[in-house]
Amino acid sequence: MSRWSLHTWWRDGRSLRRSLPTLAVLAASVGLCAGVAGGAAGAVERDVLGSGGLTQIELASFEDDASVRPLTRPALREAARLPGVEKVVADHPATLYAAEDGTYDLTSRTLTPADDLPVVAGRLPRALGAGDVVLPARAQGTDLRPLLGRTAAFGHTRATGVASGTTDVIRLRVVALYDPAWQSDGRDVAYLAEPTAARLAAARAGLETGVFRDREGAESAVVVVAHQNRVAEVTRALQAEGFSAAPVADRVRRLPGLFGLASLGMRGGVLLLAVGAVVVGAVRAADSARARLGHFAVLRVLGVGRAELRRILLGEALLTGGAAGVIGVAVGAGCSVLLAGPLSGVLGLPIARADALPGPGWAAAVLVLPAVGLAVGALAGSRRVLRRDPYLAVRAYG
Repeated sequence: MSRWSLHTWWRDGRSLRRSLPTLAVLAASVGLCAGVAGGAAGAVERDVLGSGGLTQIELASFEDDASVRPLTRPALREAARLPGVEKVVADHPATLYAAEDGTYDLTSRTLTPADDLPVVAGRLPRALGAGDVVLPARAQGTDLRPLLGRTAAFGHTRATGVASGTTDVIRLRVVALYDPAWQSDGRDVAYLAEPTAARLAAARAGLETGVFRDREGAESAVVVVAHQNRVAEVTRALQAEGFSAAPVADRVRRLPGLFGLASLGMRGGVLLLAVGAVVVGAVRAADSARARLGHFAVLRVLGVGRAELRRILLGEALLTGGAAGVIGVAVGAGCSVLLAGPLSGVLGLPIARADALPGPGWAAAVLVLPAVGLAVGALAGSRRVLRRDPYLAVRAYG
């Protein structure tokens, strides 16, 4: 870098410093995408895959799709007998609502091995008992913390005919409360043991529990495999038996919405940043050299070679690109940290502020690419201008 670069970069308004806003915006965009995608991926790895998701397969049932096998009790027993399967846990959604204090409706679901609840009060047992329930700490404006450790009454619907029903009351002990921001299964969910969840779903359908399991079946189920290296084998076997089966790891690693867009934007943004820096450098360097041609021509007449002038432009490019990279990392990381809270609600997974910082590799790319790209562009863009005869340029500029 020439010793004149810092002087000309700071004092001359025609220097490559004019490229700083454009490159800073590009770098900040890449830094933001890297932070968002990294935060979401970190939350998935920690809260889903780290809790056993690597050894789990999800089964789904679709009412209007006859090609997909319904998750009835006989079918799930057949799935449980496949080699490599440790257990199968069925999910039976229903509804619980306040029978005493408060006005809230909760979707009741089975607590499956795929659910790693962020418990904020109480203790989650290894297996819920038939009379246990786990609630969000707050639901629909009602503070549920006073219920912790108590046996409370909840209402649920029992169908008595077509489009008719009555209210039954079930008493459940609240063993734990989880952070309501965790919404992997939706908002305001009460988690139950599988027999209790099946009992409520059967009552809503107006059937006995055994009949409901054999006829209607579960909405979904989680298959736990003995080891992750057998997941692919068991998944193929389940699909061959007519089940809609997909590894949990595949599902969460392809989360839709902002996570997918951020991942795509992160990779495309790095390419755009590199190409953009080269193009901006070439255009701006040519314009800058052309605007300062008279000054450069005087320096040439006084004995300064083209190599020294290129070093001045190269120094300006490195200073501009370096500043753009620092601004990009700082602004991108700051914005992604501020978005950690809203993204937690979108993904249904808690994203820590530290998770939302761009990874070291992506941060290094944002720091380095603007300087390298602008330097390459500056050398290419200034070549033609600096080849002009300095004496003719001095005469032209008086």
